Amino acid sequence: MRPLAAIGLGLAGAALLLAAGAGVNRLRANAGNTARLAPGDIALAGELTQGGWARGTAPAGTVELTFNDKPVVVAPDRSFFVAFDRDAGAEARVVARLADGGAVIRKLAIAPRAWRLERIPIGPRPGTPPSEAYRIRREGELKQINAARAIDSGSQGWRQRFVWPAKGRLSGVFGSQRIYNGVPGSYHSGTDIATGASGTPFAAPADGVVILAASSAFSLEGYLLMIDHGMGLNSAFLHCSQILVRQGEAVKQGQIIGRIGATGRATGPHLHWSVKWRDARLDPILFTGPMQ
Repeated sequence: MRPLAAIGLGLAGAALLLAAGAGVNRLRANAGNTARLAPGDIALAGELTQGGWARGTAPAGTVELTFNDKPVVVAPDRSFFVAFDRDAGAEARVVARLADGGAVIRKLAIAPRAWRLERIPIGPRPGTPPSEAYRIRREGELKQINAARAIDSGSQGWRQRFVWPAKGRLSGVFGSQRIYNGVPGSYHSGTDIATGASGTPFAAPADGVVILAASSAFSLEGYLLMIDHGMGLNSAFLHCSQILVRQGEAVKQGQIIGRIGATGRATGPHLHWSVKWRDARLDPILFTGPMQ
C-alpha cells in the first residue's frame, strides 16, 4: 500500500494531511505531492466532506484508536478507515492512545455539501397505512439487512479505489431530498444508474465478500445484494433482476455479480447503489470519481 501522504483526494484531486505541531496544523498538498510526517502523527487522506471518507495511518505504539469517541479497528500495518455521514457536523475527531500512556488527537474539518433540494408547498400524499402482514414482513427484511451489516468479512476492498458497477444515466443522486411545507422528507441514500433495460450486468466496485444475496424479492429493495469491503464498509445493490453470486462468496473488483432490474419499489430498470460505513450513509461518487 502506498504511503497515505501520497494518495490523491478523489474528486477534489487534493490530499489533506493532518501534521504534528501545536494544536492542529492542517497541510494541503496537490495530488502527487508528498509531505513529511513526524513518527507521532496521524496521517489521513480522502474526501473530508459530508458523505465522504478517509483512510489513515495510526502512530507507532497505538493501542486504541477512536473516531468521535467510538473504537475504530486498526490493521496490522496501522492503517484504518473512517467516514462521514451525509449529515455529519463540521468537525470530527480521531484519537490515538499510545502504549506509553500518551495520546495523539486530531480534529478534522468536515466540509458541508449543497444538497439538491426540491421544495414542495404541499404535504406528502397520505398513503394507506401498512397492513400487519406488511409490517411483519418488513421487520424480517430489516433484521436480515442489519445482520448482514454486522458481518466483518476481513476483506481488504476498503483499501481500493472503487470503480463504477455499471455505466448509464445517473437518474438519482445521493443526498437529494424533498421538503414538504418545510418538513424534510427522507433523502436519497444512494446513486441510481439507469441503463434502459433489465438484464444489464453490473460488477463489484471493489473486492469484498457477499453478506446478503436475497433469494426472494424484498418489499422495497427487490432482489437485494450486499457486499462487505471490510472495516465496516459495505455496498448494497437494489432492484436486481438476477443475483449471480452466493452468500459468503468472495468477489473481486470488476467481477460481474448481478443483473440490473426493476424489482421491489422501482418505476423502471435501474441499479440503486448505496455505500455505508457503520451507520453513516456515504456518497458513492466520492469513492469512484465522475463516470467516464
